[in-house]
Amino acid sequence: MLFHLRLIIILLAFISHEHQAIASTYVAPITKHTDTATPLYSIQIMSAWVNAHFLHKNFLIDIDAPFTWYDCIVDWNSLYTNNICPSCTGPVSCQEYQCTVVRTSYSYESPSCLPVTNTSTLPGWGDCTCPVNVVNPINGICGQALLNYDTFAFNGTDGRNSFQDFFGVYPNAACAPSSMFESFPANVSGVMAFSTSQYAIPAYLFQPFNTTLALCLPSSLSAHGVMFFGIGPYYFHPNSDVDLRSLLSYTPLLKYPDSFGYFIGVKSILVKGRSIDVSNSTTKLSTIEAYTILRSDIYKQLVHTFSVATMGILRARPVAPFDLCLKHRIGHSHVSLQVPNIVLRLQDGKKWRISSSNSMKQVTKDVACLAFVDGGATSEHGIVIGAFQMEDNFLLFDLDNSSLGFSSSLLRNKTSCANFNFTSY
Repeated sequence: MLFHLRLIIILLAFISHEHQAIASTYVAPITKHTDTATPLYSIQIMSAWVNAHFLHKNFLIDIDAPFTWYDCIVDWNSLYTNNICPSCTGPVSCQEYQCTVVRTSYSYESPSCLPVTNTSTLPGWGDCTCPVNVVNPINGICGQALLNYDTFAFNGTDGRNSFQDFFGVYPNAACAPSSMFESFPANVSGVMAFSTSQYAIPAYLFQPFNTTLALCLPSSLSAHGVMFFGIGPYYFHPNSDVDLRSLLSYTPLLKYPDSFGYFIGVKSILVKGRSIDVSNSTTKLSTIEAYTILRSDIYKQLVHTFSVATMGILRARPVAPFDLCLKHRIGHSHVSLQVPNIVLRLQDGKKWRISSSNSMKQVTKDVACLAFVDGGATSEHGIVIGAFQMEDNFLLFDLDNSSLGFSSSLLRNKTSCANFNFTSY
């Protein structure tokens, strides 16, 4: 009852807002962070309605996580204390079905996680809360959080601009202690789940949005990338009349046992006409892994093949975690670096082209390295496509049709993920 009353109040706040436009797609900005051991990406979400304004929080983008969790406080009286405690939200009782389902079917898994119990209570109603395990994606540490009833909101868009037509989602998330976020980038205090889990954000999208989200990670620290919720259209400057959907090729999304992540079928890796067979390997996408990880046998073949294909470029000493580095003075465009494309040939014959902007990482002013890393001989997945290889690529996750739309590098079309106009009109 408490949750439904709070939901009605929030919905009335949305409806009463002065901007009455109705959007079919919603949008949120993405920021790249480099103040951690490896680059990470966060999304800015409106998380609380306080004194007729939304407050904003930044969450790491995780397309593999089973549910969202962040730095908040569960409080049985949160409906009445929202202005006093904007970080407060209503708890899920250990007796409710969500508690059992999340624990048994949608939990975070780690050998370091301890069993959860129902001994915790809060002042107020005195009911037991619902502790659940969460795993820090940066350091792998397991901790416990309290499952809650939550509210997040996004701005609307016509595909060209954002505007203040709010769309709310009401997921079960979890409140974790502040200590769980000490390893996070500055001003980031949560993990937002965009996986296939029934407790991740896409599961809370409904008509007219379908279960569709589009991800465009920025390569720049000074400009925002973008995530869309809904079927589009999507327009970036300077080609403001080109719907990005027209640039996409599509491949099926595959399921993998005991995983909520996204998988595609890769048959081979092509470098300047030479083919590396990977048909017996699984390929996963990850926004947490900074660079694409290859199982050792695949990695060695790629490095050898790429090395042969770039024999005319001076070598540089390896810079960890990379093994093949080339002389390339900063100031030259990555696109002009004369290295061959690395092409992922997919199971349906489509080709995801990884150009130099996504294959070569500039590590010093004079050195660029092949941005793939060795995952070891026993890696569970043959390929894990990392975030660097996704930067300035437009990815459309259509969960209703189980397909992934991909653009390859937008730089070929003289635009980038930083070119959406977040200026409201």
